This record gives sequence, structure tokens and C-alpha cells, in this order.
Amino acid sequence: MLDDGRVLLVRQFRFAAGQSLWELPAGTRNRSETALATARRELAEETGYRAASWRKLIDFFPSPGILDETMTLFLARKIRPGAASPEGDERIRVESFARAQWQGMIRSGQIRDGKTLVGLLYWQWIGSQD
Repeated sequence: MLDDGRVLLVRQFRFAAGQSLWELPAGTRNRSETALATARRELAEETGYRAASWRKLIDFFPSPGILDETMTLFLARKIRPGAASPEGDERIRVESFARAQWQGMIRSGQIRDGKTLVGLLYWQWIGSQD
């Protein structure tokens, strides 16, 4: 989250979905990494931003009917820009959105990624009140 309250989202093509999606920065956790280390790495790789303040928001199961995978969402604050270093096959567009913008994107179906919906709606209804 930028100092003015805007949220960074990335847009990238997802082959399984067959389309480009707006998402919170995220990625696969390496075996040797903590969830926080993964979050730090992915924010930097995908957006170029680095954060001085991190807060765990929530753990959840994205697909408990078929996978034992868990996801951990963090709020990154006091962020500063830098150079992104996406993986070779990633074509990522980074933009920031004010609350009214991303709420409208959810309502209109422009944001369809599950982790992003969980993260933004969690922050809107619970996380911002802590």
C-alpha cells in the first residue's frame, strides 16, 4: 500500500484462466523460504517496490476441496520504488489504484483473482480497523 492509500496491483496473463488478470503481487514459496520472505521477494520481483513495514493479515486455503495449499497475505507499507526483475516468461504491468477504483473493479468483474479478492475485501472490512 502506497503512503496515500493506493494499492499496487499487477496485470499478467494467466494461461489456466486464458486471460490477463489484475492481482496482488504474489508467487510460489520456495521450500527454504518463510511466507514473509516470499512476500518480500515477490513484491520486489514483480513491482520493483520494497517495503519497510510488513504485517500479516490472514492465512487461508484457496481450494480446500482439491489442494492442501495455504496462502498467507501481508500488508506492505512504507514502500519505495525500485527496479522490477520479473522472471523471463512474465509480462507484468504494475498500476496503483485508490480504494474507490479497486472497489469498482471488483463490482464490475475486472478483479477476479481469488487471493486478490480475499486480500482487498479482508483489508476493507477487517484489516483496516486493526
